[in-house]
Order: sequence, then C-alpha cells, then structure tokens
Amino acid sequence: MMLNKIYVDRLIENALLEDINYVDAATDYLIPETQENTAQFIAKSDGVLAGLEIALRVFEIIQSDLKAEVFKKDGDSLKKGDIIAKISGKTKTLLKGERTALNILQHMSGVATATNNAVKIVEGTNASIADTRKTLPGLRPLEKYAVTIGGGKNHRYNLSDCAMLKDNHVDAGGGITKAVNKLREKLGHTVKIELEVRNLDELKEALSVDVDIIMLDNMSCEDMKKAVEITAGKAKLEASGGITDETLRAVAETGVDIISMGAVTHSVKAFDISLKILK
Repeated sequence: MMLNKIYVDRLIENALLEDINYVDAATDYLIPETQENTAQFIAKSDGVLAGLEIALRVFEIIQSDLKAEVFKKDGDSLKKGDIIAKISGKTKTLLKGERTALNILQHMSGVATATNNAVKIVEGTNASIADTRKTLPGLRPLEKYAVTIGGGKNHRYNLSDCAMLKDNHVDAGGGITKAVNKLREKLGHTVKIELEVRNLDELKEALSVDVDIIMLDNMSCEDMKKAVEITAGKAKLEASGGITDETLRAVAETGVDIISMGAVTHSVKAFDISLKILK
C-alpha cells in the first residue's frame, strides 16, 4: 500500500499550522537561527514501527536540507531502547516539528502494533484481520496504511468501495431480499455487495440472494460455526462486533474468513516513542 504524497504533505502542513500558528513563543525567542543539533527517535516500549517516513517528512517540510540517518523501517519489530533514526538540522526545526512528528509516529505505530498482536493471535486459522471505517476523521489513509504494516488487511476505504448493507439499510429498504434486489438493479457490475446478518435465518436469506460477503454481526461462536457449515464456501464470511483480543482466537477457530476489528484504529494506545536532542 502506498500513501499519496499530496495527502501526506497537506496533512502535515495543516498539523504544523495548528501547532505553531504564528510563532513558537519558546523556540523563536530562545534559539538562535544558526544553532544546529542532532536528535534521535528512541523506542520506549516493544512493538511495530509505522509512519517513520511521514514523521521525517514533518522536519523536511520545515527545513528542506535536513539530514536523516535511519536505522529502522516500517514493519520492523522494536524493542525498548532501540534507536529508530537520527536527524540533524537547525535546532529550531527539531523543536518545532517534534510534537507533530511524534503524534503521527506514535499513533501509527500504535495501530500497527495492535494489528500485529491480533494477527499473531489468529495464526494457524483461516481468518485474516481487517480494519473498519471507525477511524479518526482526516487520518484514515494513515491508519489503514498502519494496519497493513501490522499484517492486517484493509476493509473498504469509504462508502464508494463496496455496497455494504447493514441492519439500518435492510430495515429501511424493506428487508434483505427486497433491499438486495433493488440495489442490484442499479449497481455497477464491478461493485461487490456485502450484507450484515444478525441470525442464521437472515444468513440463509442472504445466501438465497447470492451476496458476495456476509457479515456475521455479534453472533456467538456456536452460531458462527453453524454459519460456516451452512454457507459452505458460497460467500465470504466476516465476523464483526465487540471482538476483543480475549475472544479473538475463539472467533477465528469457527472457520470464518475475515474478522473486522474497529478497535485496531479507534481504541489503540499510542506507541511510546521519544525524540531526544543530543547534548
């Protein structure tokens, strides 16, 4: 997965404007324009790195001739105390870009770490880990990129990617069969249909209208096993709804194809990384 450079630069510029606004009241009055320093990113815990190039780009936007020495790359496993990279440039650059760069790097590495943990839990089963649209506004591309770095897969990026009928769509559209048939009359041939079901009766109806993907919403593991047997490979099965690390393995062992987890983006703990100027 590649990140659009235009999007990345606009995101960084907006973040810097939000943080600096007109003046850095401490740095601009304290640090001479000619002073230079070297700083290093240090891992403060164990996890998976994601977003390093974006974090470095923060400083490059402030100072184009910044020098960087990189020791780790996205996807690398980090141990507490690892030096991730060193950057050298104007001291003002390092101080002004520090918080924006760390906010991005810590959040993205947190997403990658949480995803990688989930991927390890389901190893040896048929299930893959996927994200959802439960992302922070404006940060979806960064978070979905970080999911792939952690070994997960991306669900749809937005509402245009797939026709996904959830319970409210079905209820508002007159039921499963009516909603799917009505949708199929207008939908382009390249767009898949995913349908959320709440019980095994709805599953059977979903199979009768030949949808591509069926989401098993908040079902028990017992019912999910039955759903796998009933479906018999006629559609992809996705488990979703309140799945945690504690229940994840049991869900994976039901035989579902995909487990989507909003928690890998909306509830992750920031990965602890610091930026320290060397004296």
